[in-house]
Amino acid sequence: MARAEPPPTAVGRPDSGPPQGVPSQPSGLLDLLGVTAVLLDADGRIVLWSPQAEELYGYTSAEALGQYAVRLMVHKEHWDWVIKTFGGVMETGRSWAGTFPIRCKDGSTRLVELRSMRLQNDRGEFYALGLGIDSRTLRELERDVALSTRLISQSPIGVAIFDTDLRYVAVNPALERIHGLPAAEHLARPYRDVMSAPEFAEVEAAMRQVLKTGVPLVDRSPVVGRSEADPDHKHAWSVSVYRLEDTQGRVLGVAELAVDVTERYHSALEATETRRRLALIADGSARIGTTLEVGQTARELAEVTVPAFGDVVAVDVLDSVLAERQPASREGPTLFRALAVKAAYRTDAALATDPPGHVAAYDADRLASRCVRTGRPILVGHADGNDLTAIARDEHGATLLARAGAHSYMAVPLTARGTVLGFMGLTRARDPRPFDEDDLAIATELASRAAVCIDNARAHQSVRNAAETLQRSLLPDPPPRLPGLQVASRYLPAQAAYEVGGDWYDVLPLDGDKTALVVGDVMGSGIEAAAAMGRLRTATTAFADLDLEPAQVLQHLDTTTSRLEQYIATCIYAAYDPHRGECHIANAGHLPPVLVADGRPPRLLTLPTGTPLGVGGVPFETTTIAFGPGDQLVLYTDGLVETRQDPLDARLDTLLHLLDTPRAPLEETCDRLLHTLRHPEDHDDVALLIACGTDVNAG
Repeated sequence: MARAEPPPTAVGRPDSGPPQGVPSQPSGLLDLLGVTAVLLDADGRIVLWSPQAEELYGYTSAEALGQYAVRLMVHKEHWDWVIKTFGGVMETGRSWAGTFPIRCKDGSTRLVELRSMRLQNDRGEFYALGLGIDSRTLRELERDVALSTRLISQSPIGVAIFDTDLRYVAVNPALERIHGLPAAEHLARPYRDVMSAPEFAEVEAAMRQVLKTGVPLVDRSPVVGRSEADPDHKHAWSVSVYRLEDTQGRVLGVAELAVDVTERYHSALEATETRRRLALIADGSARIGTTLEVGQTARELAEVTVPAFGDVVAVDVLDSVLAERQPASREGPTLFRALAVKAAYRTDAALATDPPGHVAAYDADRLASRCVRTGRPILVGHADGNDLTAIARDEHGATLLARAGAHSYMAVPLTARGTVLGFMGLTRARDPRPFDEDDLAIATELASRAAVCIDNARAHQSVRNAAETLQRSLLPDPPPRLPGLQVASRYLPAQAAYEVGGDWYDVLPLDGDKTALVVGDVMGSGIEAAAAMGRLRTATTAFADLDLEPAQVLQHLDTTTSRLEQYIATCIYAAYDPHRGECHIANAGHLPPVLVADGRPPRLLTLPTGTPLGVGGVPFETTTIAFGPGDQLVLYTDGLVETRQDPLDARLDTLLHLLDTPRAPLEETCDRLLHTLRHPEDHDDVALLIACGTDVNAG
């Protein structure tokens, strides 16, 4: 491990010694070794005896000084050899070194590493200095030093030693390889001179903190950057730092351990990205397709993908798909209808898309056209000017994309049941990551899920439109002027997520200035329910012309309904005679009508309920009420008052309260009732009919 020569220490520095006059605590290699010093005169008598000698050999200075060393410290069998060797040192001045068994005071023998040398004083007298170290202590220290040296120099972990000014004191070969610099270009240089990139400023700050507090930093979150060893690629290093102190706690510097964890770092990033993508798919599964409405499904797809997946998304469908017509030729422009656009922030890239509801033509060479015509996704990882031209609908759009910094793009087809419905375009501008093949797979999965939902919504809307058209065609036109009666009516279908029901109303002029008022509800939904409603309305018109009592009309309708497969219906039939001021009413399982008599509170009429049409076997009853000028009769279907949250009685009370107001035109009353009682997401359709008596002789 390469080391730098330490600079001279100065008083006041963390590594300086104590001021003069202040005793120093033992803190060095000699103290660790416990080196003994024994001085002999020319005759072999002990004249100096160090405290370490007393500690190692057991003899006090009083016991040792003046004694012949050979007699005090050497076993008899070694006397001759020691005397001869001592004489040689004193005669020739050549030092002797080796391991020798010393006899200690307690009678034991201790192997000691000895070095004997001749000394001469200013009077020309010779002495012999013997320096000794316990052999076992020396072997342990040598072993520790060897292990430490090998541990550091052969370690695959980069190791650097810094002084208190964070200058490199030593580096091992692994750190040389990590940094791409030889040890000589590290030593004595400050850390930030070598590691000058901005991302290493945090490491320097961490070192200073450890130097100050002594609290080690272990496996710090990876530092990502480049080194001279591999300047073309980013690497990740895990860094640990701890403070170095001597045996007395004096701060010497810090040690840094650096491990290249690039592979682990990338694996963690990939695992995080995989979890994010799986969460995106799970989120899409839960949030896309909550309704049977095309536009809402497209908006849900946009909400899922931005900002989690891209900066800007556009969801467009082929105009021919929504219009249910054959697409244009493959050679000409492709017409798209924009359904949804979402941006993660304000950006010109969003302005390059078409606003929802807008129909735009894309030339055949544009990526959107290629995507829907081939049915294959298109990935542009790194977009240049030519790519932006192909992405945008026109040159202005390409300019906006370039201004926004768009650099990566995907066009993914919306394919359901083998049919391409449109495409989803995803753009990244502020997000620096380019789209890759994994991103394309995720986008394709999300687009596929959305496409199935859009196709379901499109098919449902088509069927619903047909049923609603059929139903509206079966409802009556505004009636001509009726003797002694004004009427107002409304029909509202259910929201787009539900099928059209079988609600209907009718106003039928009868002989003798009479008028029949009918409101009914075929149980069920869809085209079949609308068709059944049409048959019942036709039958009602035919039976009304026979001038039958309301109960008799319902009896005939009951027979007709029983012939319709699996259908039953509720119905209110009222016949008004303006000359007699009477209204005759029969009920077949329907909600009671409301009578608003002039000058009295509104009330629900108490009528024999009867059974629904189609049940059969139960007679109906006709009830006669007084009904004159200014009186109002309100007929309605259950879609006006029934909800999934509120009790029916409470809703009926609300209806009565709304009618207990100063008289307003009938049209306004219809609108007020629908606005207050009807919620946009209610799942049932509504038929509402209000009749008001007038003077039969007026006008």
